[in-house]
Amino acid sequence: MSVARLGAIATAVCLAAGCVGASPADSLGQEAARAVGATADAPSRVALPPGELPAQEIAQSRRTAITNAVELVAPAVVSVQTETVERVPADYFEMMFGGRSGQRARAGIGSGFIVRDDGVIVTNSHVVSGASSIVVALRDGTTYPATLVGEDEQNDLAVLRIDATGLPVARVGTSSDLLVGEWSIAIGNPFGFVLGNSEPSVSVGVISAVGRNITARSEGAGMYLDMIQTDAAINPGNSGGPLVNAMGDVVGVNSSIYSPTGGSVGLGFAIPIDRTMRIVDDLLTHGRVRQPWVGVQLQLSEVSSARDAVRSVPLVGRVVPGSPAERAGVRSGDILMRAGVKPIRNPFDWEARLLELRVGDTLPLTVKRGERELTLRLTVADVPEVSAPRVTVLRELELVTLTDAIREERRIRSRAGAVVFSASERLQSELGLQAGDVIVQIGNTPITSADLAARAIEAYGARGVVQLWFERAGQGPYSINFRVR
Repeated sequence: MSVARLGAIATAVCLAAGCVGASPADSLGQEAARAVGATADAPSRVALPPGELPAQEIAQSRRTAITNAVELVAPAVVSVQTETVERVPADYFEMMFGGRSGQRARAGIGSGFIVRDDGVIVTNSHVVSGASSIVVALRDGTTYPATLVGEDEQNDLAVLRIDATGLPVARVGTSSDLLVGEWSIAIGNPFGFVLGNSEPSVSVGVISAVGRNITARSEGAGMYLDMIQTDAAINPGNSGGPLVNAMGDVVGVNSSIYSPTGGSVGLGFAIPIDRTMRIVDDLLTHGRVRQPWVGVQLQLSEVSSARDAVRSVPLVGRVVPGSPAERAGVRSGDILMRAGVKPIRNPFDWEARLLELRVGDTLPLTVKRGERELTLRLTVADVPEVSAPRVTVLRELELVTLTDAIREERRIRSRAGAVVFSASERLQSELGLQAGDVIVQIGNTPITSADLAARAIEAYGARGVVQLWFERAGQGPYSINFRVR
């Protein structure tokens, strides 16, 4: 930097500080007086060659808000390495030499950050989904096997735990007051264990936008709602790392990029930290993510694409009987205007607002009914099947009786049946049953309740093969055959 440039900066700083009113002659006189004083009272400063600064000033100028923020957060950033066993076509020659034909181990990498000093770590769901083993490496290179506490695929978040205490913790901020244009720092480990050390990588940019709804494909899950957009580079392997502001507070979880090339093009997205910590709290406290339920279904009959949905009016098509929305007075034909203080411009905005809610919250909902605007207050509930009595079958299957509220909320066609609340990994793998499926018939017995489904499975299982029919996502019925073991 030239001396002339430094002088220009000094002048600008003086003007910014209000140092006005001195004429050039006055300035010269003041400079002369200072020079005399320096000669009489203290050793004069050594003149430096043009373009050079004292080493101490250079050292101080290297430290910025960004370097300070990185120093605060980097110790809590971890590498996450996974191994997933995949089934592949059998290889005859491999079998001849004793190989494990039909299986292949695939490695994956990602990032995460520590939110509790007893080993609780946040990362993305897509980083650890389906992993048979998970290993976490700290900044100093120490590695730990990790267990999956739980995950929320809808929000692309997962919580891990390692057996360690006294760990450095990332300082959690808030995503509610982000400013478009403020500094943003993405920290992660895009190379995982490939590098010779585990020091995280840092990229810097600004908050480009907030409340982004991404409907096109990106690196990560298929759709993201109410995201933080940043031009700080987020590369494959950075997923799950923290997005940090200039104060050193975590404001988001790096999750996806929008890119035609597969690399960062300045369109990175992070999950807001407020939503993240709600999900973390649910997983740690309840062992699952409680899904906020209000019972409003929007009219989407004329929507055929994501572009149409963005332009469509958030018109209430149905209100689920017995739901919080019905109790609050929401009616079919209402147009949603605001949820709390946030505007609802299209169906994506509404879905994004639902992701912010906690079970038990009171939500002021402004609707337009005819020419009037009404503000209704509804209390957010958990999804209806959670409060229904559960019946356990074969120690691996939990069922609840299909009710009107569940049928309306999930748009189930069957009038009666037993809803699969949860199924073990073995049943999901071997039978293909999954949460949300509706068992409608077992053998020759139409199913009208969870209790009846349990009795039918035990009765037909004692005779041999059980034939079961079920509905999935409004389609079917599909049929499977199995033996009770």
